Formats: sequence, structure tokens, C-alpha cells
Amino acid sequence: MVSSDGQDLGRVERVLDNPKEHIFDGIVIETASGLRFVDAPEVGRITNGSVTLTIDSEEATALPEPDAGAPEYELNTRAGKLGRFFGGGWKKRK
Repeated sequence: MVSSDGQDLGRVERVLDNPKEHIFDGIVIETASGLRFVDAPEVGRITNGSVTLTIDSEEATALPEPDAGAPEYELNTRAGKLGRFFGGGWKKRK
């Protein structure tokens, strides 16, 4: 993750998107001062090995922490048929 003035800011922790509606929401980055949210308009370029922002390193220090957002769930493959029948087919993603 690189700012517009060439400073290394950290690494990408996760990408936030809505695949059903084809919307890129932004990126959560891990910095020395913790997790920070980079909104989609502040992302200038994404390549195989790098993300370049449209903001400089000074503006990047003011990035907000990411919201908790909606909980994410994944399939609970260990629940079995009976567990899935009683609603145990999904578990909260950590």
C-alpha cells in the first residue's frame, strides 16, 4: 500500500466489495497504528503487487478505523444434516 507521495503505508488486510451489485467499497489496511479504512475514491490504482492511493502520507495518517459492519457468516460443514435442519448450518466468521 503506497501513498501518492510514494510512502509505504502498510499492507492490505481485506477488500470490501458487494459482488452482487459489482460495487467496490474500499480497502482495510494494516498500518503501524492499527487497521484503517481507505474509501474507494481514495484508491488510485490496484496492480498485482501494489495498491496506490490518491492521497498523500499526511492525509493517510487521518484515515478512520474500519466500522465493524454487518456480521459475516460461513457454511458450518461440521453441523451435519440434523444441525442444518435446526439452523446450525451457518457459523459466524471470525
